[in-house]
Amino acid sequence: MDRNRLALAAVAAVLALPLVTEAQHARPAPYGDRLTVLPAAAPARPAVRVRGAAVEAYDPRSGARSWTYRREGRRPLAVRTAPGHAFALWSDGMVTDTARVLSVDAVRWHRAVPGLAGWLAGRPGRAVGVLQQLAPGTRGGGMLAVVTPERIAAYRTADGDLRWMLPARRECAFDPGRIARVAGVLLVAQPCRDRDVWTQEVVAVDTLGRIAPGRTPLGNELPARVGAARGA
Repeated sequence: MDRNRLALAAVAAVLALPLVTEAQHARPAPYGDRLTVLPAAAPARPAVRVRGAAVEAYDPRSGARSWTYRREGRRPLAVRTAPGHAFALWSDGMVTDTARVLSVDAVRWHRAVPGLAGWLAGRPGRAVGVLQQLAPGTRGGGMLAVVTPERIAAYRTADGDLRWMLPARRECAFDPGRIARVAGVLLVAQPCRDRDVWTQEVVAVDTLGRIAPGRTPLGNELPARVGAARGA
């Protein structure tokens, strides 16, 4: 009888191990993060999508999920991927960067975009075009541009550092739904009131900010790389 009890206890302990591991990944964190790693083997380049109230990474061939990312009381509205990155825009105006293949760093950074939550409220379709990637293969890991009616803000993808911000012209507003790309340049519509000059209603930006003659932009390299380039 004692042997049977010991055997049942051992089986129960073994069965409980996956649940403990799952709970560790799924526990709430700052910003209401709830990240769950699923048992499916993670593909080298998982696809990422919005599904219900979560951002979900999955194998595009088998459909097996590798992880899900939720934020309590918030909903993801759009995602954009880059090599090693999965960017998400949330209903509270937060932008997050998650490791596409989960590792220790998992959710790398969060950035709250002023005024974005109010503009998105009740209109999730507006999220289309808000997240725009700029030159992912460049030094510093590329940039993520967040396009809102009031401004364009560019964050360095490696660490979420805000590198530049471009406000819309007076009596004008950027339109995230009207964007084009030409040879690495992002063209953003900026319709204005009572103006017929179309050249004033299109803005061209790249990783260094607005493209204009004689500009002197800041560099976007990570600090350590800047020091290495100087021979430090």
